[in-house]
Order: sequence, then structure tokens, then C-alpha cells
Amino acid sequence: MNDKQVNIHIGNAQDMGARFVEAWHAAECGEAVARDHVTFLSLEAFVSAMSPKRLALIQYLRTAGAMSVRKLAGEIGRDYKSVHGDVAMLVAAGLVAREAKDQVAVHWDHVHADMRLAA
Repeated sequence: MNDKQVNIHIGNAQDMGARFVEAWHAAECGEAVARDHVTFLSLEAFVSAMSPKRLALIQYLRTAGAMSVRKLAGEIGRDYKSVHGDVAMLVAAGLVAREAKDQVAVHWDHVHADMRLAA
């Protein structure tokens, strides 16, 4: 099985920029760049984005597969408006993908989180 991983970083813009430059140089050298990274600029932003309900939503989507937001809300027993807002935030963060036919999906098997403790 070929697991896919998303790397979540809690850091600063300089860290994010360094990862971008590294990927750019790898691409220039003809290396495959299949690194999936999401950066939150503060621990507070990360905690706000990854609430227990949003994490449960991500886990359910990964297990159940792509579906509409309306179907997702019904299957997890939450109201549509709340699920729609959570999905929109997770799509903006890059943790949930929009698919064809108004469906959303999670393509990650693993989430790796990394947090800088000092500047």
C-alpha cells in the first residue's frame, strides 16, 4: 500500500518560504516534487482549524470516500450549514479537496504535524 501523507507545519513565513525554495530547486534539477505541506502561522490558528469536529469530519471522509457536503452532513449527523463552513475552511487550508460533481474528499492516509518551539 502506498500511503499518502500531508505534513502540517506550525511555524512562520520564513519556514514556509524555505520549503517553497527547496521544492523549486528540486524541480529545477528534474527531481519529482510530491511534497504536500500545509503551514499554520501559529499554534492558535492550528488549534482553531483542527477542532475535534473538523478532525472527525476529515477522518470520516477519508474512510467513506468522496461525497457531497449535504450527504456528509447527513451521514455524520450534523447540520448542513456547520458542515459546509467546516469543509470550506478545510478546503482553504488544503486538507480537504474539492472533486467533480460537487463532492469533497480527503486524499491523505497520514497527517504529520511539526511545530517550531523557538524562532
